[in-house]
Amino acid sequence: MMRPDTLGAAMDRAGTVLAAAGIPSARLEARLMLAHVLDTGNETVVGYPERPLTARQRTAFERLVGRRCNREPLAYLVGEREFWSLPIIVDRHTLVPRPDSESVVETALARIDGSRPDLRVLDLGTGSGCLLLALLSELPRASGLGVDCSPGALRVAQRNAFAVGLADRARFVCADWTTALDGTYEVVVANPPYVTAGDIAALAPEIARYEPRMALDGGDDGLGAYRAIISDLPRVVAPGGVVILEVGDGQAAAVAAMLRMAGFQRLEINNDLSGISRCVSGFLGQNGEQKKRNYIRF
Repeated sequence: MMRPDTLGAAMDRAGTVLAAAGIPSARLEARLMLAHVLDTGNETVVGYPERPLTARQRTAFERLVGRRCNREPLAYLVGEREFWSLPIIVDRHTLVPRPDSESVVETALARIDGSRPDLRVLDLGTGSGCLLLALLSELPRASGLGVDCSPGALRVAQRNAFAVGLADRARFVCADWTTALDGTYEVVVANPPYVTAGDIAALAPEIARYEPRMALDGGDDGLGAYRAIISDLPRVVAPGGVVILEVGDGQAAAVAAMLRMAGFQRLEINNDLSGISRCVSGFLGQNGEQKKRNYIRF
């Protein structure tokens, strides 16, 4: 790649290279990466095309463009992705938050009484912590726990909690779904892995090559994680509490049936902005029996 001397020249060259590599919105992505290298806002890149680049800035920008041409996700290159208007830090230990998942937050807020002072939120498979932190940002009297089996993901989630000023109300623990938990929660959310194992290779290269497989692989039918989670939900959801699960396209009916069999009522299926059935929610009956076992308390 030629070494341009100004922001405008760098943008032009990078846009052409990215477009040739099949990157959608190539010029926009070039602008975001250049702003990241300069540690400035997009307005500087757009408003001062004549501004010179240092040799170090040129080299750093060219490296980012090369990585993006190899289909590494833009969010990993710039280190964050906006979710629910929050800047969420991401890296290869976490999925990149997607707008589709905001339907989980919307559904939760619509189905709960956010004025309760003792509201406890549980986020299973928290990853970057985006679901939990989005909910806590809207529920100033609530506290929450994020659970993930990836220590790397939990480090990112903790960083995010501090970055958005919610570390005093958000805790994180390394565990396999609900297996190490005691106590109950009024709100449980989860975005489990739901891609069938055989379909992962056919996903976009940004996902298939770079995002953590353990956060994608839902087993032979894509429903393995839901079976593991739902089987123990009656123990960790407070009587009258609500669960909201993100699902893949075509999975809503099967997941709703699992929740119904586990004793959940008033089931709803909600769509994302594309009209795809994206989350399933339901309430545990007030008299739901809680299984008694010995667990570590968090």
